[in-house]
Amino acid sequence: MTMITIVLIVAGWWVMIRLYPVFLVLVAALTIVGTLGPAVQWFEARRLQRGFSIAIVFSALLVITLLIITLTIPELLAQVTSLVDQEPALRARLVARLARSPLTAPLAEALRTIQYDVLMKSSAALAFEFSTRVLEVFAYSLGAIFLALYMMIDRDRLRGGLFAIVPRSQHIRLSRVIMNLETIVGGYIRGQVITCALMAVFIFILLVACGIPNALAIAVFGGVADVLPYIGIFLTMGPAILAALARGPAVTMIVLVLMLAYEEFESRVLVPVVYGRALRLPSSVVFFSLIAGATLMGIVGALLALPVAAAILMLLEELRVEMPGETESIEKAEVQKKDDRGEQEYLRRTEGMPAEQAAGVAVEITDERKKEEIGQHAPPEASLHDKKLG
Repeated sequence: MTMITIVLIVAGWWVMIRLYPVFLVLVAALTIVGTLGPAVQWFEARRLQRGFSIAIVFSALLVITLLIITLTIPELLAQVTSLVDQEPALRARLVARLARSPLTAPLAEALRTIQYDVLMKSSAALAFEFSTRVLEVFAYSLGAIFLALYMMIDRDRLRGGLFAIVPRSQHIRLSRVIMNLETIVGGYIRGQVITCALMAVFIFILLVACGIPNALAIAVFGGVADVLPYIGIFLTMGPAILAALARGPAVTMIVLVLMLAYEEFESRVLVPVVYGRALRLPSSVVFFSLIAGATLMGIVGALLALPVAAAILMLLEELRVEMPGETESIEKAEVQKKDDRGEQEYLRRTEGMPAEQAAGVAVEITDERKKEEIGQHAPPEASLHDKKLG
């Protein structure tokens, strides 16, 4: 039995490693579902059919994506082409400035005798490998989008299948976990949108103030690239600094210094505040999660670190895992009583029901419980105002 157990563990680990891309596609699809779900529910609340609501949301997402690509890619390609044409003049100007000082004279000589054909040969293999990875990421992303679409269309059947394999006494808790996961994913995506939008606005204002052309396209590209941790700083700063080279060294230095200052402000202040509030994570946990995720899984790990950390803390709370130094509080005892009453009501209302219909009842009870908790935590002024309106 010990040998069989070891073989099964090794085989399971091998399968998980082989199915790693599939797991990432599933996580991406669930993220898309959690992000677009509230928009679909908003249209459903306006008495639109679910299929029509899903079509509207995904069509809007497609239009926005095409607009971003159309707005940024052609302008950036034109900018890169212009910079390549201006490269000999810019290099000669830089070499002349560096040659004035004995300290920078060797660097000026190296720039004067640089051979681009050698660099092109050495980078050809890297460029091919990079293009292959880009095609892979595009294919997996497309698969995640279609998988999310199918999951949203077949929501009731998928949810019914999940509830069918879980004991009925745990359905309310399962429903609450699913709802909290949707909240966490939505908060994470909102945080990404806020930070990326602020980055795009900052780049646009900076480039316009410095008189640099194509500011809108570069700003949109920088905002989109800001979603990537660690390497996002190079993708956001690179096009802005390259565009500033044509305006002279003074403007280039201003753009470089201000971009570095904003990147430091974003990483030290903005990210902990935005994601900490959205995901209810302390700043220390945010920093530790980003470092741990990047160390374990690179860029993908850094992207998934914050929602995974928030989900783990939520599961510990929902499953009532007792921590070593924690004592039972009156508030937790009251929550336990409410959970017991909710589970009894659910069992009474769903007796004899199939799992798919029972899942809908569990979601309804959980939603009512959540609205009740929000009402209890509302400020006294709002409650008094509501009474006056009533």
